[in-house]
Parts: sequence; C-alpha cells; structure tokens
Amino acid sequence: QLEYIENLYNHESKQSLLTLIGKMLAKFPNSSVLYNIIGIINADLEQYQDAVENYQSAINIKPDYADAYNNMANALKNLNKLTDAILAYKKALNIKPDCAEIYYNMGGALKELGKLEEAINAFDSATSLKPNYIEAYNNKANALREQGRLDAALEIYGKLLHLKPDFAEGYNNLGTTLKEQGKLEEALEAYDKALAINPDYAEAFNNIGIVLQAQGKLDKAIDAYDKALLIEPDYAQAHNNMGNALKEQGVLDEAIVSYSKALAINPDYAETYN
Repeated sequence: QLEYIENLYNHESKQSLLTLIGKMLAKFPNSSVLYNIIGIINADLEQYQDAVENYQSAINIKPDYADAYNNMANALKNLNKLTDAILAYKKALNIKPDCAEIYYNMGGALKELGKLEEAINAFDSATSLKPNYIEAYNNKANALREQGRLDAALEIYGKLLHLKPDFAEGYNNLGTTLKEQGKLEEALEAYDKALAINPDYAEAFNNIGIVLQAQGKLDKAIDAYDKALLIEPDYAQAHNNMGNALKEQGVLDEAIVSYSKALAINPDYAETYN
C-alpha cells in the first residue's frame, strides 16, 4: 500500500492524490500513516493549517508518532507559529532523540525567534548525530554571524566548504561574513566562487553589487544588480540596491523607478541595504 502511494505521490497531481487518500481513509479511519501523508500533501500545496490538523489526527491515533510531530512543527513554522513549532519539535525529540533532522529543524525555528544560542546548540546536536550535516553547519555559522562572532563563523564556513567544496551557498555566506569584517576583496573572491558553482545565483550577484558599491565602483555595482535581476526579476532587495547606486550617481529619476519596483514587489519594503 505505501509503495503504491509513494509511486502515486511522484506521478499524480497532489489534488487528485488527496481525493484518493481521502477515499482510503474512509476504509481505514484509524490509519495514522494516511493522515500523515495527507498532511504532507497539504504542506506541499501550502495548505499549512490543514496540514497541522491532519498531523494532529495522526498523533491522536498514534501518540508516539515522531515524524508526524516533526512534520506538524514544520507546518507551524510555515504559519509563523514558532513557539508552537518548537514545542512540537521537542515532543518529536522526546520520542526520537537520535534524529539529526529534527534538531536541525528546531534550530531553524529557534534562529527565526532570535534565540541564537539555543539554535546553535540544536545545530551542534544535529552535527554530533550526523557529522557531515552541511546545512546544519551552515545555519550554525549563520547564527554565529548574527551574534557578531565573525571569526567563529568563518571557521565553520571553512569546515563545511572542506566537507563540500561545491556548496555555493557556503561561499556566498562566507563572502558576507568577510564583507562584515571589511575584507572586501576577499568577499568578492568568495562570491565569485559561489557563482563559479552556480552561475544563476542571484543573491551572489546582489552581494557583489553591495561590495562594489561600498568600494565606490557604482557602474560595476549596477551591472551586478542587473545580473541579479535578470535571474530573479522580483528580487526586491536588488531593485532597492540598484536605486541606492543610481541615487549615488545622481540619476534620481531612475533611482525612483528602482525603489518603486522594490515597493511593488514588497509593499512593506523599508530597508536600505548599503
């Protein structure tokens, strides 16, 4: 049965799969697995509240269902109910304390809540269980950077890039940390390495633009922002940064156009990234 559902999951539309599993639930109303699968499909369709309710149904039937708690926590996180998500992750860990993924997911929620030290501890737990957990190292380094512990963050980025030399996001984050230390040329080198791995990395082009703008190289900065926007036309921060560079050049009409594009994409956009 599960192999059949898995095959359908990979080939059928999610909506038709929901209908099919709904019919299966009518025959097997006490199947915690089916409720969990429906929750997963809900989450894929960004129906996060429905997902939470179906994961809860799975847990009501099977109170020690760690995967359902973890999945429910992920859905709660997507609903921005971070405190509830963390409680669900902790319940999952009480049942399944050796699961690196749950620690990693909980670390992400703690980081979003600004509980950086607790997040770092969660990422450490994840990597102690799974020593090559690149994403956990990356998020730990990001949390260290948010704490202002830049040297410690650089050390972790170095470790994860040794483990996975083709990790473009790691080079991008390394570049941002070097930029924050004022090491602008080294930052550009790191961003270039990210782009060598992923030539369509809009964020890396945007970050290159920020560094070039800080160096006063406005034409080159604008070119970098253009490249970011060719890849990702709805990149509000790149439009805003373009506006800043154009304003510095004294091209105010074009700057206003760029700021307007940023606001059209995100009406709450108020930050200026320099």
